[in-house]
Amino acid sequence: MARCLSFTGSADWLYRNFFSYSGLRSVTTDLEDGTVMHCWAPKTVKPAKPNLLLVHGFGANAMWQYGDLLRHFMPRFNIYVPDLLFFGDSTTKRPERTEAFQAQCVMRLMERYGVQKLSLVGISYGGFVGYSMAAQFPQAVEKVVLCCTGVCLEEKDMRDGLFQVADLDEAASILMPQTPDKLRELMKFAFVKPVKVVPSCFLSDYIDVFCTDHIKQKKELIQAILKDRQISNIPKIRQSTLIIWGEQDRIFPVELGHRLQT
Repeated sequence: MARCLSFTGSADWLYRNFFSYSGLRSVTTDLEDGTVMHCWAPKTVKPAKPNLLLVHGFGANAMWQYGDLLRHFMPRFNIYVPDLLFFGDSTTKRPERTEAFQAQCVMRLMERYGVQKLSLVGISYGGFVGYSMAAQFPQAVEKVVLCCTGVCLEEKDMRDGLFQVADLDEAASILMPQTPDKLRELMKFAFVKPVKVVPSCFLSDYIDVFCTDHIKQKKELIQAILKDRQISNIPKIRQSTLIIWGEQDRIFPVELGHRLQT
């Protein structure tokens, strides 16, 4: 049977052209420790504008999560949109999998661009990384926006039934779907009103493009989030922080947003 046209590949190509048209350039930077990071950075930095870092969550790559928001941010900020490690074109040979290590790599990347002060937006997993950046580098991070990010979860929350999955293996199978049915399940978690009818060939195409690389490493990222996590060990941040949450969020329940607020 003939394969469907790669809708995913075509959409990714359109995103790349849109980002370039919007004034960003695709840059790959070797951090010289076995770590290579990709980022969309300004073609021309405007010194009068503040710097804004957009940190993505689990999913395709940074473009897919921030493409629709770019036009709102570009007129007011110098925008930086990195791919986190094991997403897009960012990789590392180092063994660390914590959000703290991700945060350190992103900060090193920003330093390579000469960015000394920035504000950031972190969505879902990207919020873990953004929060860690704010905690580790308070002199550089000025303001923080956290969107649906379960920073205040604890390891026991999984056992206590806070989430709609039984364990980390089930969570990983949904966040990194390998079959059309699993991707449909992810869509039900990710959207309040998911598209009900999507041909399997389109779903398989998305999986082929975005869900087959670095599966082991991404699972380790998920494991590192929960391992021995306790609220008492989470550092406090002092930056002005805006918390945004979906009332019907099924991945990180809104209870975690109230927990984070307090």
